[in-house]
Amino acid sequence: MTTDLLGWLGQTRLSAVIAESPTIFPWLEVIHVIGIGAMVGTIMIVDLRLVGLAGRDYAVSRLSRTLLPFTWAGFLIALASGVLMFSSQPEMYWGNWYFRAKMVLLLLAGINMAVFHLLTARSMAGWDMHGTIPSAARAAGLASLAIWILVVAAGRWIGFTMTPF
Repeated sequence: MTTDLLGWLGQTRLSAVIAESPTIFPWLEVIHVIGIGAMVGTIMIVDLRLVGLAGRDYAVSRLSRTLLPFTWAGFLIALASGVLMFSSQPEMYWGNWYFRAKMVLLLLAGINMAVFHLLTARSMAGWDMHGTIPSAARAAGLASLAIWILVVAAGRWIGFTMTPF
């Protein structure tokens, strides 16, 4: 089923336009990098605050609330441009080990974020009041930093290894 879906996607008109244009794919890459920069940059600011390496004068809740719109905007830009780039050669991307690694890492980032927001961040008001970040929040921030660095690295390797496994 996956092969059929990938084959169909690769045969769509949009896929052909992106794959055949000398300018569309490079512009999609530019847009993707801008989206990733906004998303990962704002996430890393909050993560660095959680682990105590930056922004100690800012309440975590205020910092998160201020940066969240930029994080989501970056995510939507990166997602849309990434899907369009993927559609240009879906079978090649799916067969690329670094692409699959990036998808797994993105899933791990999402799980880390969900666990943080559903469990750990529930007591964030207390952190702001007492100025002490719990170990679970620090661990989530450290894990997030590591995962996002690996996502960016895997993404860079995709373009240099576009061959099936």
